Amino acid sequence: VQLQASGGGLVQPGGSLRLSCVHSGFSLGRGVIGWFRQAPGKEREGVSCIDGRDSSPYYADSFQGRFTIYKDNAKNTVYLQMNNLKPEDTAIYYCGSGIGCSWRSALYDHWGQGTLVTVSS
Repeated sequence: VQLQASGGGLVQPGGSLRLSCVHSGFSLGRGVIGWFRQAPGKEREGVSCIDGRDSSPYYADSFQGRFTIYKDNAKNTVYLQMNNLKPEDTAIYYCGSGIGCSWRSALYDHWGQGTLVTVSS
């Protein structure tokens, strides 16, 4: 299983970014892909997750309404659309594959390398 996260960058407060997680060797139809983030000096925290079996999206409370997760099966890609970004959203964002959606990172089997999102004016 390989996961490749991309799409990070520098954006001003209030701006938007779309992160991509391309997966291979993994059947999303039998599992989930979650997005987590880790800011300097902080623990990794769950952001969003999509269940590939029924496309159900899940969001941690802090991101409901600002972030949207969706998938493109033809491209083996899961996207995280992030709107109204705030400086506190600055972090490295990781995608992980697993069996079920959870905010516990230990339950994910494989991880991408991460993509850096910086929100600053």
